[in-house]
Amino acid sequence: MRVLHVDTGRELRGGQWQVFYLLKGLAAAGHTSLLLAPRLSPLYEMASSQGWEVRPVGLASLARLSRRVDLTHLHDARAHTLAALAARGPWVVARRVAFPVRRDLISRWKYARARHYIAVSKHVQQTLMAAGVAAEKISVVYDGVPISAASLGGAWVVAPATEDPQKGSALLRQAAALARLEVRFSDNLAKDLAHAAVFVYITHQEGLGSAVLLAMAMGVPVVASRTGGLSELIEDARTGLATDNAPQAIASALKRVLDDRSFALQLAVRARQRVQEHFSAEAMVCNTLQVYERLLSC
Repeated sequence: MRVLHVDTGRELRGGQWQVFYLLKGLAAAGHTSLLLAPRLSPLYEMASSQGWEVRPVGLASLARLSRRVDLTHLHDARAHTLAALAARGPWVVARRVAFPVRRDLISRWKYARARHYIAVSKHVQQTLMAAGVAAEKISVVYDGVPISAASLGGAWVVAPATEDPQKGSALLRQAAALARLEVRFSDNLAKDLAHAAVFVYITHQEGLGSAVLLAMAMGVPVVASRTGGLSELIEDARTGLATDNAPQAIASALKRVLDDRSFALQLAVRARQRVQEHFSAEAMVCNTLQVYERLLSC
């Protein structure tokens, strides 16, 4: 199978990591991938370093190359728009975000064009169905992460560094002040989680939360907002603590994990096992391949 992947992100965030894991898994399974991405973006550079075929993204390249592959996979909203304008052959859209789909004429036209959607969670699947996308055109494929070495435990309270207004950095700062804790806002989670006593993920809206999966895979206890697709990852008080988006509730959850290390260890062990069973990178690749094969057999 030959698949064209299109990702227009210029940063290395959760979605770009999922594309990278997918490219790697497809190559291992004997399939050929071609990636269109912004020149010199982190994903472009990483894919190039692996020897995979990568070219700058654009309408002309998408129109030309989509004719030469079995399937085109669009990995973000801008890629979806480009495909609606230029893609040829069957194409599938990854939907990772939880905010409602706009219902204007252009959006309805764009969302009617795709052959199929891959939703990152059941929560995202519901937002697509609410926008009028037929259930049979949507498959849920959860993000996956590598099962890396478990953290040996640390002392840091780690959270993602982000200026996204949909994330809850301001709420977390208020909670940290109440609990008299220092939070390390990290732009390199893979490195900083190795020193974490707890990972905290506060957000007002979430499709799934691949950063939470990364922490769970590394055996770091998680405190996360009780919202969106996060509830499909976190079993409250079993594989993490779910919290309301209120400073006092967040502070209490953090103190519980930090003050009761036996409880924290139980959370971490069960969370790591849950990722191994349901959210590995291998499972994500396998489930994505099943979607491809179903589409191409129609």
